[in-house]
Amino acid sequence: MRINRLPSSGHTTPSPPASPRRSPRYRHGRGKPGGRFTPVGPPGRANLAHRLAWLFLSVLLRRQGIFLFAPLIYISGMLLYMGTVSFDVVPVIKHRPAPGSVYRSPQVYAKLKPEMDADNSSSDAISTIWKASHKGVEWKPCVKRSSGELPESNGYISVEANGGLNQQRISICNAVAVAGYLNATLVIPNFHYHSIWRDPSKFRDIYDEDYFTSVLQNDVRVVNKIPEYIMERFDHNMSNVYNFRVKAWSPIQFYKDEVLPKLLEERLIRISPFANRLSFDAPPAVQRLRCLANYEALTFSSPILTMGETLVARMKERSANHGGKYISVHLRFEEDMVAFSCCVFDGGEREKEDMKEARERGWKGKFTKPGRVIRPGAIRINGKCPLTPLEVGLMLRGMGFDKNTYIFLASGKIYNAEKTMAPLIEMFPNLQTKEMLASEEELAPFK
Repeated sequence: MRINRLPSSGHTTPSPPASPRRSPRYRHGRGKPGGRFTPVGPPGRANLAHRLAWLFLSVLLRRQGIFLFAPLIYISGMLLYMGTVSFDVVPVIKHRPAPGSVYRSPQVYAKLKPEMDADNSSSDAISTIWKASHKGVEWKPCVKRSSGELPESNGYISVEANGGLNQQRISICNAVAVAGYLNATLVIPNFHYHSIWRDPSKFRDIYDEDYFTSVLQNDVRVVNKIPEYIMERFDHNMSNVYNFRVKAWSPIQFYKDEVLPKLLEERLIRISPFANRLSFDAPPAVQRLRCLANYEALTFSSPILTMGETLVARMKERSANHGGKYISVHLRFEEDMVAFSCCVFDGGEREKEDMKEARERGWKGKFTKPGRVIRPGAIRINGKCPLTPLEVGLMLRGMGFDKNTYIFLASGKIYNAEKTMAPLIEMFPNLQTKEMLASEEELAPFK
């Protein structure tokens, strides 16, 4: 149906309703003199200016979306007007790493070195460090051995201590605690042969096995061999023995609820790997067994103990002008430690390739699994990067040890030692290693 817009046409068709307020016809006063945006005023230039303003506003109102870009248009216009941006130059956005995400210790050392070299302080930290006792009380051992016989054993537990010497020692202490808690007989722990360390040493090569067994005899049964009648059940093959895959830092209750029933059923179980498989938060009875193993039962084998005493005696001789006092520092900056941390230092492309090869060689596929993302900056911010020799030196100097302090360096092969060790030796020229204190012939049996 067609609606006639002329009232005098004579048709009786009703007139259309009034236009809505948002209608373009209403807004622009289309065809109506004196409408909303009709310019009012004297003719001439003012009238022309009003017409142009009305035309501009009409365009804006028809395209309201242009207001979304108004701030951008304004800023662009100001920049162009001030001459700071031209169309033939593309701005470059520089990414700044987060504070603490980049290794900057060499730059810190460069700034502090002049002050260190000029330090003539007479304070001697090494002569005073042990003078203040804990709350005025002497340190005393708190571990006591049990007396009396043990109840009948619930079975045998065999563990594999993996990792380096420190992790192996923790594994032994945890194994003693678990075996004692479950009233089980502990088989002397096996040491995992690692592809990086390639150390075939057995328990008795490093520790005094007989002494270990005797100290624990009233707390935990320890044997170096599983009885034949038990091994017959498994065709004399340890791979047939049930192996628990225990999660790291498991509570002692897990061993009671999950491991003990299987132990009672099988009479022999394995737990491999066993490094860090027991929570530090444990009842006093469990902690006592840990301490008993660590501070009483574990002593080095005779050859290692003798060599250790020799090195100590020679360090005391060389530091005679300091009263025979020195600091022993264990650096943790071996290649495997640096590789496993996934941290980035200042070695450039060579370091990157070395670490990539070391990770693949020692932990095949562990760091290249699909979906695994390594963020060195985040690792450093979280404080999980090993201290470099330079950083250890800065820490010791900050604690008050001057450049005349004697240091015995206990560590494995330091990564890129020629470069990384140089600043530590600059800060402490009286640094000694086992290779400097002992002859090749003396060290040969330990190679």
